[in-house]
Amino acid sequence: MSEHDLSYSMNYHKLIINYYSQHRDEIVNFIAVRIADADEAKDMVQDFFLRLLRRQQLVTPQTMNSLVYTMVHHAVADYYRRRRVREEYEHYLRRRDDVGEIESVISARQLMERMERSLSRLPEASGRIYRLHIYDGLQVSDIAQQLSLPYKQVENRLGQARKMVRRQLRHCV
Repeated sequence: MSEHDLSYSMNYHKLIINYYSQHRDEIVNFIAVRIADADEAKDMVQDFFLRLLRRQQLVTPQTMNSLVYTMVHHAVADYYRRRRVREEYEHYLRRRDDVGEIESVISARQLMERMERSLSRLPEASGRIYRLHIYDGLQVSDIAQQLSLPYKQVENRLGQARKMVRRQLRHCV
């Protein structure tokens, strides 16, 4: 790493850390009002500042606020998307009149086991990408950055993984 790169990296980290220190409570409150969960809001803020620290993208003090609030907007949208999927699944399990509560739990556990088996059949890189996207809620761009892979390659592998998992689970559901 050149001296210039090292200097930029240090200044970048300092900018992120200073912004976090100065605006953390404000951002947590902003999110908490929107999702009605202060603890989750704190976790979300911490997660995306850690993501920012890992990114090393061109950020200046003038663009920092816009970038952070764009990330906040996406984090809140992702929160509601994941919550909606979870609630729909829970609602589906509750509606099943003909199956007892224990059988529903067993059925859900069996479905998860089958999903894990189908994921284990994927190529290692595709399975890792799929897990990061589904379980960790990472976007394709974040996965590409984290794994140091081209965006299109991650996008293609995720699409292939989805098709394979869907095909393998089709007879289960």
